[in-house]
Amino acid sequence: MKAVIIGAGIGGMSAAAALKQQGIECDIFEAVKEIKPVGAALSIWSNGVKCMNHLGMGDIMDALGGPMHNMAYHDGMSGSVMTQFSLAPLVKSVGERPCPVSRADLQSQMIDHWGKDNIQFGKRLEKVEQNEHGVTAYFTDGSTATGDMMIAADGARSVVREHVIGFQTDRRYAGYVNWNGLVDINEDIAPKDQWTTYVAEGKRVSVMPIADGRFYFFFDVPLPTGLKENRETVQADLKGYFKGWSTPVQILIDSIDPDTTNRIEIHDIDPFDTLVKGKIALLGDSAHSTTPDIGQGGCSALEDAVVLGQCFAASQHIETALKNYEEKRHFRVKDLVLKARKRCDVTHGKNMEETQAWYDELKTEKGDNIIAGLHHTIMGGPLA
Repeated sequence: MKAVIIGAGIGGMSAAAALKQQGIECDIFEAVKEIKPVGAALSIWSNGVKCMNHLGMGDIMDALGGPMHNMAYHDGMSGSVMTQFSLAPLVKSVGERPCPVSRADLQSQMIDHWGKDNIQFGKRLEKVEQNEHGVTAYFTDGSTATGDMMIAADGARSVVREHVIGFQTDRRYAGYVNWNGLVDINEDIAPKDQWTTYVAEGKRVSVMPIADGRFYFFFDVPLPTGLKENRETVQADLKGYFKGWSTPVQILIDSIDPDTTNRIEIHDIDPFDTLVKGKIALLGDSAHSTTPDIGQGGCSALEDAVVLGQCFAASQHIETALKNYEEKRHFRVKDLVLKARKRCDVTHGKNMEETQAWYDELKTEKGDNIIAGLHHTIMGGPLA
């Protein structure tokens, strides 16, 4: 049995690992000639780390995961602590630590784990067809690929999605712009072992420790889409948006490298129930494009892959296994997309009364409620 996998990102590589565990051959095709991940880093929470362990890539997380032992929120303007607590109770309750990681390093090591020579790059998908004998992928360079089934991990702008669900989907602008990148750890910004977030005015500034003495940083600002901003103006733009904010935020802005700072208008896609059509399945962002507000985008792709492997362990009949995958995943991923959307609206001031109420709650938070929410999300995964 052979699977055609479209996409060599986190979803595609984890799907290949899961299918390989079930003795299924995989041909992987990636649109770009060189992997250049969107976003500097991502948070792989404990459910995602468990998935990487299950897929035989736990050593990657050990090498790349930053020492994120504590969590804190600060008032963005004054810099005062709103809440600060240890993540040790969460780790104890779920059985695994969270691992903020460099996205580029994660993708690179997942590709190396598989074998870069076994992936075909520069293969941009144009269309797909399927019949009783299998599936065919048609690429823009005129080449084709055939297999017994297809796993479409081709991202938020998926070519395969319309074929599977039967209609075009529009990306929904979430209402804010995110700047992100990496800087050397500086404890004048935040402690080196803590996820630290500054909040005010419906805006957010956050740093997470990753491997090799670096912070992953991001700035969120509610803005209209389509503004004429670029790398040349990034520090001036941020200085304007965060005028009057506390000293650590100003130090962070001064520390960033505009040439390696990403500016992303954040979108998601309304959830849908159909993830499979015949011998073709959607996986990762093609199946459930979400905002990053609960840190579950990469984790949910890893969960997809684990469940896909479990379904083929139960049945090697393609249509049966893929429908089982759909049944096990569509409620979970819809919940994560909508949960992230709700968190997004509160964090980014869609209704400032609600946002201010959240700020007030943070000032009385001891960590129990936040940990309970994280625990619930993590334990909803397939390896709880």
